[in-house]
Amino acid sequence: MADIVLSEVSKSYGAVSVLESVSMHIKSGEFIVFLGPSGCGKSTLLRMIAGLEEVNDGEIRIGERRVDQLPPGQRGVAMVFQNYALYPHMTVRENMSFGLQNVGTDKAEIGRRVDEAARMLEITALLERRPAQLSGGQRQRVAIGRAIVREPAAFLLDEPLSNLDASLRVRTRVELAQLHQRLKTTMIFVTHDQIEAMTLADRIVVMNNRRIEQIGTPMEVYSRPASRFVAAFVGSPAMNFLPVTALAEQNGRAVVTTGGSVIATNIPSAGLPDGALTFGVRPDALRVAANGSFTGTIELVERLGDRTLLHVRLRDGTLVVAEDVGKSLLQTGAPVSLAADSDGTHLFDADGVAYHAD
Repeated sequence: MADIVLSEVSKSYGAVSVLESVSMHIKSGEFIVFLGPSGCGKSTLLRMIAGLEEVNDGEIRIGERRVDQLPPGQRGVAMVFQNYALYPHMTVRENMSFGLQNVGTDKAEIGRRVDEAARMLEITALLERRPAQLSGGQRQRVAIGRAIVREPAAFLLDEPLSNLDASLRVRTRVELAQLHQRLKTTMIFVTHDQIEAMTLADRIVVMNNRRIEQIGTPMEVYSRPASRFVAAFVGSPAMNFLPVTALAEQNGRAVVTTGGSVIATNIPSAGLPDGALTFGVRPDALRVAANGSFTGTIELVERLGDRTLLHVRLRDGTLVVAEDVGKSLLQTGAPVSLAADSDGTHLFDADGVAYHAD
């Protein structure tokens, strides 16, 4: 195993820039998730690490070796694709063995690796079947097994769950997490699904518009987003954003007027910019309270079992999403008051830069 270090990596196709000066240090054994919307450059970045896309500027190192000028087969990584890419005329065993045979691995060693990977992935009974005889989840396991037998320094997974149905995605996600715990090998996983990112990652790399917006643990990204984009992209439902109409200070903390109410935050007032600000609060930090600062009318109730989401029209006309207990008795059309957790409030300047509570 080895660290993977990207230094000022850029990529363009002619005049079209795809990635601009991307740098990061991935520690050996980490599970890293590249998260972002379609077109942000996350799959291109993964393919550059794999050697399937050329690096225009910067460098990529795996361990002590610079690899950005090496062919894919010499980088010590294994790629798992979205579409499985299995050979239809070969059995599962042959699909898993093929890459090792091409590099001249001893036959007995190939058999040992395939049997071990099959046992680990619980596909031993499928080894003599062909891909057409497998379900989508089984094919994905075979694709992962084909990568495992190479014993790479890192696994690169490009949206490997996107072709699975909802229940199978959940099950395969758990299997991937367990597999990582057993192998202790670096994994880089590309997705636009924030739930996959939050549940799998040691650290998330949030990407947007050719750049990295933030790198952090799932809870760092969720609780202390670096920008308005991260705050909006991570979290379901999304963070509520309300324009700040007045800003004051009390005991060194910002007091904002927003949504027709005055809200005391724990955000230090020192260092806040003079321009326009936006107030942000996640639904789980905006709760029903008898004497809450926000008041409004419930327009929609979503009962999710463990919690209830309330879509509330505030008195100034702003629509927000708040949270109540799972067995909430509140109904559409009822008046309600909401309290914002002062530690869960955020401010964003005109450029989207975030300011948080201490």
